[in-house]
Amino acid sequence: MSRSILIIGGSGQLGKALRAIFPDASAVPRSDLDMSNPASLDAFDWSSFETVINAAAWTDVDGAELPENREAVWSTNATGPAHLASIARRTGTRLIHFSSDYVFDGTQVSYAETTPLSPLSAYGASKAAADLAISSLENYYIFRTSWVIGDGKNFVRTMQQLAKNGVSPSVVNDQIGRLTFADELARCVAFALDNSIKSGAYNFTNAGDTVSWCEVAQEVFQLSGRDATDVVGVTTREYYEGKLNIASRPLLSDLSLQKIQAAGYNPKDWRDALGEYITMEGGL
Repeated sequence: MSRSILIIGGSGQLGKALRAIFPDASAVPRSDLDMSNPASLDAFDWSSFETVINAAAWTDVDGAELPENREAVWSTNATGPAHLASIARRTGTRLIHFSSDYVFDGTQVSYAETTPLSPLSAYGASKAAADLAISSLENYYIFRTSWVIGDGKNFVRTMQQLAKNGVSPSVVNDQIGRLTFADELARCVAFALDNSIKSGAYNFTNAGDTVSWCEVAQEVFQLSGRDATDVVGVTTREYYEGKLNIASRPLLSDLSLQKIQAAGYNPKDWRDALGEYITMEGGL
């Protein structure tokens, strides 16, 4: 019997996209496999799986700054993946993991896979720790991504709803990056496996120009039949003024795509993907 794929964290935006791309994969719920609990990982039967895709993570960036959450954040995003890496090393399983632009400090014009890690926040530090642990393996892929949009609550859906409701929002205009559509990332994972590309870390977002969150919101408004000028740009400092426990965010998140493109995968332009996403079945 051929060994198969296991998806951990199959209920999130990325997890849903991965399940659609790999319909024959096994998706395990947290009740059966808890990434924050080493005992749960040790008790699980890994023998049936050739590839483990870890899409589980603590993603509440600001919540990660709260003292009462830091242990849970670290155990889910750092200790758990490190323990999973140890299991993968022992069993010979290929491990696929997803990282974040938050492992960088946002001070450089562009980031390559080899750029030294420099996280600003508790969330970023936890993701960086996992990157270091998993990169010690021989058979792994880390896909480092940003601004993920998929099936579920996200920035684009929020902007669509505001546009529909006649709201004119203020959106940060000094955080720069590119959207990553979950289905595009899932297709890239399938490409990596189908083509046995070289093991290692790969930056991954949709292609196209880098823009601010404000510009993304303006594009969403236009596609939703509203005027782009209905979205007002503000700085990150202005947006979060007076709010407590706000994580420091990288202002520049241009993840270079040269390595994944050299491997043979060329992501769709984010503007084209956004247009398709806005009009897809199930949209507002």
